[in-house]
Amino acid sequence: MGNVHILDTLKPTKPGNRMGPEEQRAALRMMLRIRRFETRAKELFQKGVIKGTAHSSVGQEAIAAGACAALSPDDFLLTHHRGHGHTIAKGSDLGRMFAELIGKSAGYCAGLGGSMHIADFDLNILGANGIVGAGMGLGTGAALAEQLNGTGTIGITFFGDGAANEGIFHEAMNLAAVWKLPLIFFCENNQYGLTTATEAVTAGPSIAARGDAYGVPNDRIDGNDVIAVFDAVERAALRARAGEGPTLIEALTYRWDDHSMRANLPSYRTSDEEEAWKTRDPIIRLRDWLVQADELEASTYDAFVQDVETEIEAAIDWATDQGEPDMALAMVNVTPPARFDTREPAPGTRLLTYPQAITEAFALEMEADEDVIILGEDVGATGGIFGLTPGLFDRFGAERVRDTPISEGVISTCGVGAAMRGKRVVVEAQLWDFVTLMMDAIVNQAAKARFMLGGKAKVPIVFRGPQGAGIRLAAQHCQSLEMLFANVPGLQIYAPSSAYDAKGLMATAIAQDGPVVFLEHKLLYLGAEQPVPETRYRIAPGRARIVRPGSDCTVIATLAMVDRALQAAERLEREGISVEVIDPRTIKPLDTETICASVRKTNRAVVVHEAPLFGGFGGEIAATIQEQAFDWLDAPIARIGAPEMPVPYNDRLEREYMPDARRIAEAIKAVCYRR
Repeated sequence: MGNVHILDTLKPTKPGNRMGPEEQRAALRMMLRIRRFETRAKELFQKGVIKGTAHSSVGQEAIAAGACAALSPDDFLLTHHRGHGHTIAKGSDLGRMFAELIGKSAGYCAGLGGSMHIADFDLNILGANGIVGAGMGLGTGAALAEQLNGTGTIGITFFGDGAANEGIFHEAMNLAAVWKLPLIFFCENNQYGLTTATEAVTAGPSIAARGDAYGVPNDRIDGNDVIAVFDAVERAALRARAGEGPTLIEALTYRWDDHSMRANLPSYRTSDEEEAWKTRDPIIRLRDWLVQADELEASTYDAFVQDVETEIEAAIDWATDQGEPDMALAMVNVTPPARFDTREPAPGTRLLTYPQAITEAFALEMEADEDVIILGEDVGATGGIFGLTPGLFDRFGAERVRDTPISEGVISTCGVGAAMRGKRVVVEAQLWDFVTLMMDAIVNQAAKARFMLGGKAKVPIVFRGPQGAGIRLAAQHCQSLEMLFANVPGLQIYAPSSAYDAKGLMATAIAQDGPVVFLEHKLLYLGAEQPVPETRYRIAPGRARIVRPGSDCTVIATLAMVDRALQAAERLEREGISVEVIDPRTIKPLDTETICASVRKTNRAVVVHEAPLFGGFGGEIAATIQEQAFDWLDAPIARIGAPEMPVPYNDRLEREYMPDARRIAEAIKAVCYRR
């Protein structure tokens, strides 16, 4: 396993055909910097100065030095958990890198991200990533942004051999090929995914050969030969800059250390194998070539080593002297501040349906800002299966209203990458149930990017789609999943129940500099026309709406349940019970002040949502009322939700599954008559 002789199957490199002696000496010095950074980081970890973990790239330095030498300063880079070498080669400050690994506030991510999340947006380093293969999806989005902007800038996304077996590899490769994105896919095949040999879990002749299936040119090269790396990346960069699309490069290499500094794993490689690969040390190979070619003197090499040693020690001394972050700094970096006026206009008399209101919001925001784009399946000429984007394709074109493959993983990560590169992105989940295939992009990328990158990242992206039951689409097409996202810091969750709110909240969502989960209910698509202003306006998140005033009981409901709560209130009015109905409009942030003020007035509360009762939104509302308005309660809080079961297909059972006006009215009467 991990046979060193795999390199013997490759054609030998002819040194210096495009990388001149001066560039080779610079690459040698860069490899020495990377090597010493990694060895000192390991020593600091063993001393307890660096905590948690870090992943060393010792043995793989030629890839970072060679690849980054072929890039321009404006080109972007995305890397993985073993990314120190790439970021150093792209120009990162060693002091700030050590500070981040040690957890200091002066680190690249303010000590909040650590080794696996180094980013420097000034250097177009869009971040390392702890999720295997994530950079490929993010890279498609960043490349799309550059393509749309016509900058001529390209990008490179590094990933390991293990990531080549992730679905995102295939989804991203397909998307990049279809759209001819200026992106280089660079696989560092270091022979092992943690402890499992690559050859034991990877089908086909090679990872590079997989590019053939997508019509993507590919190379398999010696990753321990810096000149071979430089040549391959330079060829790929020229293709990308010429508008010819992506290239896949597989570089054969070997990591000398264990998977991570923390691993402490049983031995899984033979000493003979490890020693054989060390004879291919990329630093020694380049040094010896330069000496033999009379392009480097031994004394010059020794000076390189000493200079690097001095530089690294100075960086460590600076980093250890820095202060640590505090909780206040950390909290500021979770969610970007609001930056716009949200005064609400009067509804007026003009009437629109719920879908028409959302479509109008798209049109107005796209007209006002050319960076707003929409991504999704069938959102183009057909307007989607629910018809929420009709006319936008004709008006704004295929570049900005983009039909995608059926590939939710890459649609969503592409959207995040494009947002990080300056676009304002709306990603549609054709049905909200499909959002489960987007969870990594939403939860691990969009929601955490600003925080784990030290507050530097803006991720203006909206994830939207139709959720809920009521139109007989059965269990996998009718779920209410809001609480999957409510527990994720960094996300806002909007849930408009009216056409007026849908337009205003969509405009707000698009204008946010952070990610928004935007919930729409299928039943609301079928509702009647409602008053909606023609002007462009926004609604402040965290500002509830009192839909109906009352004095005897407060009902808090969301989405399709708002109308059913109103029906219940109207029935009970005839029985002398006055019900106040509150629509939070946004689940996160939540307007606890309006809710609790109402409960202090009515002394009773009923919470209604469509999702199953256990773990539902009602529990959070009830807990908030208990904490902030307990002394005003004259009866226990009632919660209404669906039973603990998936949505049934049978129409009678589906109606029984969903809370209705009758059940809501019964709950209101129960709390009102309780003594």
